[in-house]
Formats: sequence, C-alpha cells, structure tokens
Amino acid sequence: MSTSVRRKQAYHHGDLRASILRAGWHLLEKQGIAALSLREAARRAGVSHNAPYRHFPDRDSLLAALSAEGFAALGQALREAAASGGLRAMGETYVRFALERPQRFRLMFGGAVPIAQHPALRENATRVFEGLAQALAPQIPGAAGRDASIAAWALVHGLAQLLLDERIAASALSGRRREEMVSAVLGSIRFAAAKPQTPP
Repeated sequence: MSTSVRRKQAYHHGDLRASILRAGWHLLEKQGIAALSLREAARRAGVSHNAPYRHFPDRDSLLAALSAEGFAALGQALREAAASGGLRAMGETYVRFALERPQRFRLMFGGAVPIAQHPALRENATRVFEGLAQALAPQIPGAAGRDASIAAWALVHGLAQLLLDERIAASALSGRRREEMVSAVLGSIRFAAAKPQTPP
C-alpha cells in the first residue's frame, strides 16, 4: 500500500491520532525518548510531516499523550492484580510493567513531561498515585495506612529502577530467573503500623 493511500485512510477513518501514538510507542521503545519527534512519528505512521499537528501542537503534547496512555495501562494492570492477587501481585505487576516497557516507564516517571500542565496526563497519573498511596488502607486504618502504602510503593519503585539500571548484581539472582527474584524480594517485605503513641 502506498504512503498516499495510507494517509487518506488515516484521515478518512479518524484514526490519525491513534496512528501517531502507535508510531510514537514504537519509536520510544526501540530508540528512546531522545529519538522521538513528531516528524519521525509521522513518517512511521505513513502520513505527511504536518499531519500530527492536527492533534499534537508540539513534541511535549505527544509525550504527554503517550505518558497518559502509559499510566492508564499501568492503572488497569494494578487494579486487575489487586483483585486477583492482592498487594504482592500489585508489586510484581508494577515491576513487570517497568521491565517489559522500560522506555515507557522512564517517560512516565522521569520528569520529561510536567504532569500538572496536561489534564489527561494529570488525571491518569493521579489515579495511579492515589491507588498506590492507599493500597494498604483496608489493612491499616488512618494516616498510618497511607504512610505504609507510600513506603511500599517507594520500595517497589526502587526495585524496578534498580533492575532497569542494572544496579543489582547478577549474583543476587542466585541462579533464579529475574521474576523469581522479584517475587522473593517482595515476599520478604512486611509492613506493620505501630499504635500511635500519646504524648506523656
């Protein structure tokens, strides 16, 4: 199929935005954030270099849309994990998401896009952040539950980041697959809330 025919179909079916986002994801995961541009996304989508501007006025808006999609996907995966396997499953899902989509994860959490300036991104990210920050609320009431949830999130995120950056030595695997090591590490973590002490 020629480029001109693909371009006409993209416009006709109203699928231009989705096509640009798909091309953006491909570029992001294969070449990293630095290689992502509206022009290159347009080329890979088979449309003119001006076509993306119908939906994305600049590169930042494309990055924000990609990041928003990433948070939506992560949030859905975490909700499914919580429903089927509880907190440990959520942690394993979080780390697996990062390892399977490293560039997407870096875009979402790396600060390349100011979340506050993009409503859709802010909404999706906030929903994920709040879900993680309240993960232990059913087990631990009050502020202690939120504090423990944030501590758990920080540990899981740190583990994901250490693995992405290859900061954990191969010897730590002890002959295990990486997924087995992640499960064992998360299984070793225990959170408890001490009863608030009243001042003397």
